Amino acid sequence: MSSPRPSAVVVLAAGGGTRMRSALPKVLHPLAGRTLLGHALAAARGADPQRLVVVVRHERDRVAAAAREADADVLVADQDDVPGTGRAVACGLDALAADGGAPAGTVVVTYGDVPLLEPGTLVDLVAQHEQRGSAVTVLTAEPQDPAGLGRVLRGPDGGVERIVEHKDATEAERAVREVNTGIYAFDAAVLADALGRVGRDNAQGEVYLTDVLAVARGDGLAVAALPVADAAEVDGVNDRVQLARAGAELNRRLLERWMRAGVTVVDPATTWVDVDVELAPDVRLEPGVQLLAGTRVEGGAVVGPDTTLSGCTVGVGASVVRTHGSGAEVGEGASVGPFSFLRPGTRLGAGGRIGAYVETKNAVIGTGSKVPHLSYVGDAEIGEHSNIGAATVFVNYDGVHKHRSRVGDHVRIGSDTMLVAPVEVGDGAYTAAGSVIDADVPPGAIAVARARQRVVEGWVERRRAGSPSARAAARARGRGEETTGTTGSTGTTTGSTDEGDAR
Repeated sequence: MSSPRPSAVVVLAAGGGTRMRSALPKVLHPLAGRTLLGHALAAARGADPQRLVVVVRHERDRVAAAAREADADVLVADQDDVPGTGRAVACGLDALAADGGAPAGTVVVTYGDVPLLEPGTLVDLVAQHEQRGSAVTVLTAEPQDPAGLGRVLRGPDGGVERIVEHKDATEAERAVREVNTGIYAFDAAVLADALGRVGRDNAQGEVYLTDVLAVARGDGLAVAALPVADAAEVDGVNDRVQLARAGAELNRRLLERWMRAGVTVVDPATTWVDVDVELAPDVRLEPGVQLLAGTRVEGGAVVGPDTTLSGCTVGVGASVVRTHGSGAEVGEGASVGPFSFLRPGTRLGAGGRIGAYVETKNAVIGTGSKVPHLSYVGDAEIGEHSNIGAATVFVNYDGVHKHRSRVGDHVRIGSDTMLVAPVEVGDGAYTAAGSVIDADVPPGAIAVARARQRVVEGWVERRRAGSPSARAAARARGRGEETTGTTGSTGTTTGSTDEGDAR
């Protein structure tokens, strides 16, 4: 049987969140790749409501924009100057009525600062509410420390008689461990009628949503409770300490789900995964890994240690070690790192290699091609099975505009080559080490663009007389004379030179 659909879910996000001590509205603080409000809206949408409304006030435009970004179909309602959660819900109902008529059936009320709430909990809340025909059903919890929270007082029939705030409770009432989470399912007609009868005769001068329960009970209607199995699921976030605690708990739950799905997490204490990350079975996450929004890792791949990837794709059997990547693609069986920086637009082909201290940006590197170390590859296309020598730079910026370079298949770029864009190196071509290439190189050619070496014998002893270098040279010259017994016109030993060593 399908679960009953709530007529509407009202998400309250109007508070100032002053305890966060932040210029950013509380509900917009990030957690595991979403804002707090984004988590709340995802849970609400997961209950499959006919309509979804978020009530805003503090930093109205910023919060409304974030709500629409998280859920394009959400309705935004403005709370007026009358304070209190009851008034916020009334404003939400007014917006629903104006948008498509007053809701009929079950209305769920939840909050924008409860990031661990699961959609299934709201589904269960609605199901019990409708099965029992209650006027109000309150979601309750039994935390380890209920101090400061409103206690749920039940009658002999097990129904909720009232909710008493901690500061107003007697010692006997404070001994009750069941607390109000503030999350409710209401009969829409009962809710609208009761809100019209709730006043502001309290110390805060606010319209309290909890007063609706007393009105319903006074009318002889059933007020029930549904205990949530996991009290942490309904913890709200009011300050930075609670934000960090919620983040750690959410991350623990996410990692546990992935491990049970076949992912190896070597050190969960140092591994962080956002909610929309996708991991295949047999992925291995080493210590110090952060996988951020939009990242996908395929089976058999190893990520880490000490790697941060955002919006990246890692192919089957690939390896990414001590790397920072954003908006990059790593192909099947490819390897990256250590100490690599993959910037947006990087695409490394299958079996390819990006090595130590390499930065790439807007670069396509073909199947089996390698950029092993100490290089910058920007605005470039490298074909298949080519090798880019150490300290190569794709010089892509002329001070005003970016330009693109292309290196063909089976190319060998010598170490310390500067490729000055726009330039093309044809298939099978070579460049000599230390060259500055600013003109196209035909297929199969070698390009040499460097000054010819000049050796001035005896320069150090003449120009740096008495220095450690000069003394070392004199000692070496003396050893050479003892070995060969011959001296050239400059006083240095003559004989053959191993050109390979000289290079």
